[in-house]
Amino acid sequence: MSGGDRAARAEASRVGVSVPEPALGPHGRSFSGRVGWGARPAVVVIDLVRAYTEPDGPFGLPSPESAVAAVTSLVDAARSAGHPVVWTVVRYASDLADGGLFVRKVPALSVFAAGAPGGWGELVLAPVPGEPVVVKQYASAFFGTSLAPTLYAAGVDTVVLAGVSTSGCVRATAMDALNSGFRPQVVRQACADRTPAVHENNLADLDAKYADVVDLSEALTHL
Repeated sequence: MSGGDRAARAEASRVGVSVPEPALGPHGRSFSGRVGWGARPAVVVIDLVRAYTEPDGPFGLPSPESAVAAVTSLVDAARSAGHPVVWTVVRYASDLADGGLFVRKVPALSVFAAGAPGGWGELVLAPVPGEPVVVKQYASAFFGTSLAPTLYAAGVDTVVLAGVSTSGCVRATAMDALNSGFRPQVVRQACADRTPAVHENNLADLDAKYADVVDLSEALTHL
């Protein structure tokens, strides 16, 4: 609560007027500050591949179409304004030797192994020449990858995060973006998960502690 809000509340209390308390976030008033936007944003599209968007995909989401459309809008806006766009995909060696315990915990990740049938790791939207595609083996796009130095070299201070899934790779990437000194902006409409509840609950938690969750319209304005 700001000093002005406290003064107004004290004056209202003195004259006998009841003023409702500010709305609480999921973790109380100690959380939900804002990291805000910097001067140089980049759009990072996380794992938007066929495994999630196809109805029979191993990680198929119930209705990814709106998220794909929102990602398309973000990418188009970034390209038009000259802001970087970075894509991530998951890929493993054919024997999954580089998957560590993650592939043991989530066996379906084997569809991203070299030579695996189905083409499930193919991006749904096509990068244009010059847009990096970062290959990762774990949930976070920052863990064990070139993403952070790529963004630093481009002068990026804000990452606009989109893709799938909200509770998994988007969440992990947002947390590591903050840890790495970038301002994470998670675009609500440009992410998707297996149920609306999982999606919304994870967005609420991210907004409270690790990122700013913003609407597509706000993101497009800043891009």
